[in-house]
Amino acid sequence: MLFSENIKIAFRALRANKMRSVLTILGIVIGVATVVALLSIGEGATASITSQIESGGSNLLSITPGKMQMGGMSGPSLQPSYLYYKDYQLLERGLKDSVSKMAPTYQFSYTLKNGSESFDASVVGVVEDHADVRSFTITEGRFINDSDNKSQALVAVLGNTTASDLFGTLSPVGKTISVNGLKFEVIGVLEYKGSSLGSPDENVFVPIETGYNKLFGEIALHNGKRMVSNILISVKDADTMDTISAQVEYVLRRSHELSPSDESDFNVMSQADTLETLNAVTETLTIFLGAVAGISLLVGGIGIMNIMLVSVTERTKEIGLRKAVGATKNQILTQFLIETVTLSLLGGLVGILLGVSIALFFSVTGMITSVITAKAILLSFSFALVIGVSFGLYPAMRAASLHPMVALRYE
Repeated sequence: MLFSENIKIAFRALRANKMRSVLTILGIVIGVATVVALLSIGEGATASITSQIESGGSNLLSITPGKMQMGGMSGPSLQPSYLYYKDYQLLERGLKDSVSKMAPTYQFSYTLKNGSESFDASVVGVVEDHADVRSFTITEGRFINDSDNKSQALVAVLGNTTASDLFGTLSPVGKTISVNGLKFEVIGVLEYKGSSLGSPDENVFVPIETGYNKLFGEIALHNGKRMVSNILISVKDADTMDTISAQVEYVLRRSHELSPSDESDFNVMSQADTLETLNAVTETLTIFLGAVAGISLLVGGIGIMNIMLVSVTERTKEIGLRKAVGATKNQILTQFLIETVTLSLLGGLVGILLGVSIALFFSVTGMITSVITAKAILLSFSFALVIGVSFGLYPAMRAASLHPMVALRYE
């Protein structure tokens, strides 16, 4: 029997029991749609994370305080430890020929006021190079410079959201805001970054020397030494990231007087490290949800096998008649296998369309960015094909093994 004839018989069987056919492929539809949607959303999340991290600055190393320790049943925890402004000065002297820019920060939450508007925000003490290290763009005015730090000027640069919350549609440049009761002149506004990692939109930036001497006070000191929240380093060449990271480790371990057996009480993270960690989390979550989709496909496959077994029973006489007129076992097996695969692939095609629609819906509504790839489509279609062959083989073999005389006498 020709392959095209088998396809015609398969569709004839599907049309004969339309409702049963629809219910049979429902599990495949749901499973494939879930796979397509999850893979597309996963790809979108990965692309979004990569974009957010890269928007924070190029070839960036981030040094933060903290030492991991095992906490028994509660798992690992972060021991209190500190980075100091002195550490930044040592790194600046030791690495000035190897890095492009370096910037320390210290931040603390304070109440901001402008007229009747009042709310808490993170106030960040920075140096001039901070804007270049973080790839900030100024939409109004200017950023903090070395003169502001040397003179301990009471000036501030506002994140875009903070500026809108305090001044609405009015330009804040040249106006005054209150930070913890201290008056600061607004000299600049940053470009809107959106919900990126470490977004500056809701921050206020002040000269770090002003912060230490007029705002932060005792909270920024530990054992009489100025603390920093982190130190950001922009490396000239991405190929030297590992070398610079090792040099940072060496300088800071000596500064903190750590013995060779002591764990570092700071963390040095590159953009690649951060991307690797976040992408691993995204991948794990996608795999977990993909396993749930796989269960739907499995259930759909079992449904197809059950219906095909029922179909074999209903068409026993037909099978006997075909065998009596010369149909071989292989021809019967091929016919029923094609019917099963047709069911599965129809469910796969509908599932792909549904999955793409779900992914596009999430993108259009802005809930999460989705990236629909050929890999997701091909993988889902392959799943549907494998399910069709795997779960259709047993009913097809059962039909092929029927004895013609027994089949013809079946009531």
